[in-house]
Amino acid sequence: MRVWSAIFAFLHHLAAFTVVATLVTEHALFAPVLPLELARKLRRIDLYYGISATVLVVVGLLRVFYFEKGASYYFADAWFITKLSTFAIVGLISIYPTLVFLSWRKTLASGVAPQVTAQQALAVRICLMAELAGIIIILLAAALMARGFGYFG
Repeated sequence: MRVWSAIFAFLHHLAAFTVVATLVTEHALFAPVLPLELARKLRRIDLYYGISATVLVVVGLLRVFYFEKGASYYFADAWFITKLSTFAIVGLISIYPTLVFLSWRKTLASGVAPQVTAQQALAVRICLMAELAGIIIILLAAALMARGFGYFG
């Protein structure tokens, strides 16, 4: 069981770092005027972001319920609840940029760079920055949770 716990901890951390890397990359690459190839890359990176976030949730829940201290322990921890809630909020915020990137499908397929309105560009930028701020909150909550600061059990 200890080996599986270590493997799932590794997978959890790998997925978490991938989420951060893809989000930072999206933030760095996104611009109101995008060349065709960069727009295609952004769509691919956003796909990797979604896949890694899904893996993070699935592996994280498996760790909570099967490989670590148990659900009753974690759900009695205020920082765990903060971490989980913030992750859910970040996930909801990420919907808008994903929808914008997905809306480029036909345009990109026809070999044309997407046209991003000023309003869309601003909204995507705000979402990406809010997601990054959420990641900072998640990291703080994880550190406090790991040291038992929010446990009420």
